[in-house]
Amino acid sequence: MSATFGPGFHAPTGQAFDALAYDRWVGRWSRAFVPAVLAAANIKRGYRVLDVSTGTGEAAMAIRPVVGPAGLVVGSDISPAMVDAARQRLNDPSFWPVAADGQSLPFKGEIFNAVVCQLGLQFFPDPQIGLTEFRRVLRKDGYAAVCVISTPDRAPVWGILADVLSRHSPEQRHVIQLSFALADPRRLVDLLSAAGFHDIRVERRRHEDAFDSFEDYWSPIEAGTGSIPQAYRALSETDRSAVREEVRARLLQFESAGRLVMSVEMLIGSGRA
Repeated sequence: MSATFGPGFHAPTGQAFDALAYDRWVGRWSRAFVPAVLAAANIKRGYRVLDVSTGTGEAAMAIRPVVGPAGLVVGSDISPAMVDAARQRLNDPSFWPVAADGQSLPFKGEIFNAVVCQLGLQFFPDPQIGLTEFRRVLRKDGYAAVCVISTPDRAPVWGILADVLSRHSPEQRHVIQLSFALADPRRLVDLLSAAGFHDIRVERRRHEDAFDSFEDYWSPIEAGTGSIPQAYRALSETDRSAVREEVRARLLQFESAGRLVMSVEMLIGSGRA
């Protein structure tokens, strides 16, 4: 299994990453949805919470003040590089970082009050196994909450580039489109139900943000920060130029006073053990 560093970030386990480019490619969008994920997981003071696919610790950082000094946050990620980044970022004894596969969690059953997974589940080889693991480690009546990306047209910041690249590299289409693998709310409900969850809810949330320019949008792509940018970097120079210009042309619809004003829709699914 490969490490997944948020939307379109798919890299060999242990690979180093550009933290600044990561934040500009996904972090700026991801953090906007964290409060809704925490609310869906019904996290309370004193809780023991597992943050699966913790990445750089965005969700874990928001959970810490909610659970307070009596609580505990365990951040797991299959990528040791991301675990190290989260450890350095939080630097707190109430945060325990663990390198672990979300489909085979190294914890006993029923030890967490809540489980969250922010922009990670869509990259699991088998999301059903992952959700079943979330259910296994949850205490009775505990909640799990996951955040996944909606359809490409509702997340054009990644969707437009993914569409253009899929035509230029059809053999990589599956990897390029992984970010949107759980975009169907009905499938997310079915997966949660099959994993043994009850009181299941899936809601749509939208966030708008702006890039200062096309170059501001494009620079993390040039840095190769994820599977979608990596697919771009693998093209010939001629094809890269063609992709860049096509994406630039398609992004004109979002231009306002020289800035690119775009929105992203996420699905937040939750269920009770």
